[in-house]
Amino acid sequence: MSDVNEVLKKVSAALEDATSKFNIKAEEALKEAKASGQLSADTKAAVDKMALEFNALTAAEKTLKAALGDLEQHVAQMPLANAVRVAETVGQQVISAEALKGFVSALAGNQRISIPVKAALLSVDVPGQIVAPHRLPGIDVPPKQRLFIRDLIAPGQTTSSTIYWVQQTGFTNNAKVVAEGTTKPYSDIEFGEKITPVRTIAHMFKAAKQILDDFAQLQSTIDTELRFGLKYVEEQEILFGDGTGVHLEGIMPQASVFAAQFEVSKQNGIDDLRLAMLQAQLARFSASGHVLHFTDWAKIELTKDTLGRYILANPSALTSPTLWGLPVVATEAPAFLGKFLTGAFNAGAQIFDREEANVVISTENADDFEKNMISIRCEERLALAVYRPEAFITGAFTVPTP
Repeated sequence: MSDVNEVLKKVSAALEDATSKFNIKAEEALKEAKASGQLSADTKAAVDKMALEFNALTAAEKTLKAALGDLEQHVAQMPLANAVRVAETVGQQVISAEALKGFVSALAGNQRISIPVKAALLSVDVPGQIVAPHRLPGIDVPPKQRLFIRDLIAPGQTTSSTIYWVQQTGFTNNAKVVAEGTTKPYSDIEFGEKITPVRTIAHMFKAAKQILDDFAQLQSTIDTELRFGLKYVEEQEILFGDGTGVHLEGIMPQASVFAAQFEVSKQNGIDDLRLAMLQAQLARFSASGHVLHFTDWAKIELTKDTLGRYILANPSALTSPTLWGLPVVATEAPAFLGKFLTGAFNAGAQIFDREEANVVISTENADDFEKNMISIRCEERLALAVYRPEAFITGAFTVPTP
């Protein structure tokens, strides 16, 4: 404990010295500004450097004082023998921390230090009359939607905040057989410049620091829940984003309207999806997947023939959902009920990740340090480029005729 006090004295002395030097330099800068009307680059750089060192020393002194106050209060409540042992052990850990050694020796500015102290040392010899609480394993969590739409779309990476790309807006094919030495025909290909900005999807919440210390599993659960919430909103943006404000420009608003090439006797949802595949193919794109609501997919799977046999589903087998040889992605988005989206996801669109989904925990937000709270943030940055809107077909399922 005495060693910690010595470090605090050194930091306080360094702070007093830095304060004196900073005041002197500030007066010199003020005189220079009054004389010439502006500061030289060297003077400004020197003042900025001293200000950073002054702020860093001030923060270090506050941190050490707060740590000593908490430690003294905790130790005061222990039996004398244990208190001496804990104080010496914790104090030794603080003093031996490389981060603190480097900080005191270099007095570097604008640094944030973290000194790990094993929590076990703060609970030495717990009195026998205290009964440890009974903690149940696992955490009860609500069911989640499986997200696979991103997996259908071509992946990409970017280091910029904006994607510039060229979209083919039209093509007139005038190719034909020509005789030798004659003029060759010209085909018309039209292009348009597109700008796709990178958008941010994020959310955060607060929790008591002790919760994560006491329940090791809770941290991973929080990580999972935050990432799921992020991916769920990402799913909705990819499908329905209108491109206004900070929203992505989603696929559904740009997709072509379903128009059956021909009529089918007793047409149903299965027929609709096959005709949508045909429509995409006639636009020179081979469909690579279907997206529909869980309820509509269940209706298709439960379709039976005249003898009551399932046409698609095999209740005794676990197989991946597919229809007409393409993967089926089911979503619980209410807006998708009764609708479908079929298209060439791998060729007609691409996702560019600027910053993949990540979870960050901080104790330096608002008054978190004072209240022993933590702020947990989860965010990602991405852009969605829909290269060929005609590669996607959307419409409402046909209601079968009784």
